[in-house]
Amino acid sequence: MGCSNCSSTGGCSSTGCGDNGNCNSGGCNKLNTFDWLANMEMPDMAQLDLVELSFKDNMRKAFYRLPPYLQIHTGDLVAVESKSGGYDIGRVSLMGELVRLQMKKKRVKPNAILPNVLRTANERDLERLAEARAAEQETMVKARLLARELELDMKIGAVEYQGDRRKATFYYTADGRVDFRELIRIFAREFRVKIEMRQIGARQESALIGGLGPCGRELCCSTWLTDFKSVSTTAARYQNLAINQSKLSGQCGRLKCCLNFELNTYLDALKTFPKHIHRLETEQGTAQLLKTDIFKRIMYFAYQKEFGGMEVFPLSVERVEEIAAQNKKGQKPYHLSEFIVDNKTSHHFNKEAGPDDFVDGSGSLELSELKEDQKRNNRKRKRKRKPKNPNASNQRPQGPKSAENKTKPTRPKSNRKKRPRNSQNNKAKHDANKK
Repeated sequence: MGCSNCSSTGGCSSTGCGDNGNCNSGGCNKLNTFDWLANMEMPDMAQLDLVELSFKDNMRKAFYRLPPYLQIHTGDLVAVESKSGGYDIGRVSLMGELVRLQMKKKRVKPNAILPNVLRTANERDLERLAEARAAEQETMVKARLLARELELDMKIGAVEYQGDRRKATFYYTADGRVDFRELIRIFAREFRVKIEMRQIGARQESALIGGLGPCGRELCCSTWLTDFKSVSTTAARYQNLAINQSKLSGQCGRLKCCLNFELNTYLDALKTFPKHIHRLETEQGTAQLLKTDIFKRIMYFAYQKEFGGMEVFPLSVERVEEIAAQNKKGQKPYHLSEFIVDNKTSHHFNKEAGPDDFVDGSGSLELSELKEDQKRNNRKRKRKRKPKNPNASNQRPQGPKSAENKTKPTRPKSNRKKRPRNSQNNKAKHDANKK
């Protein structure tokens, strides 16, 4: 007798049938596919008791503990405990195992004492949050006026109210330490809330304000970038960028963070280029390195000529190494034109007009050349700063002064008569003439 729930005869052999081939009655307990998946015990990664919340459009983020009775999802608005009292409203940004990885990155221990999530935000919480966000701009304007009246060397960049509007955090930038004790008293009397002052850097201020970069996209610091690393002009020199402060600076007034994004790629590519080869000796003269094109693997050399003009020769890396090997042996090729990549790629550069695909500028210099010039300038400054030895024994013996030193420049004679000196003889003569 076959299974009543399937067309097989002599027993049910379908997966999920509870009789496993011995079903010969009408009561087969074969499970449906969806029922079988529902009864499976799968680990829920979202049930971890750690969540990450963001406040005021990712202005700041913090970790909280989730109670077991509360079910939330990523993107929900929740009310959380505040360390200063009251509650705050934040949005769930991360849940599950990602929170554990983020805490490891921020060096926060899983067993650390963290505030708890209270509940999901209700309509009253959202109304108070909207009122707090609407009052932040007016509060910042008043705070700047009060700080200016006290003549404090600081700039208030942003204000953040707590969700219940019991506390206000003022973010400011300053070059040094600021004594704002009197300012806090005035703020507390003016705004009637608990005051917290937090100093931030120029990059953090730009992240709080936000904006669009020259690439047309929103600023990286206000969207996804969280770690602000130091950026130097060395990164721009390795990438052969012109050292132009206005173009390399971001809205924060510092060098752009994106200069570090491709720096490792350039450093890896420069490893295949010959090092310490800045000049090539030929029979026509010494050629100096002007620019290195990393993508095309071409090095540009040029002979210095009169009137500021120069002829640029693009050489491949292999050709440069070949000429350098000849120079080490004491041999000199006749001219660099014999080694150029293509006869059509040699250019003539002058002050009036430049080539189409070759640009020469201050940023096109190699990093090693810039370092050599800097060392040379430092030596000159040290020589100028050396004080003279005041001891006469260490000084050189002075010989007889020359006739040029003895002769002093004479002043032109004026037509005015000299006034007689007030002496006794002149006074007696003057009295005699009166008589």
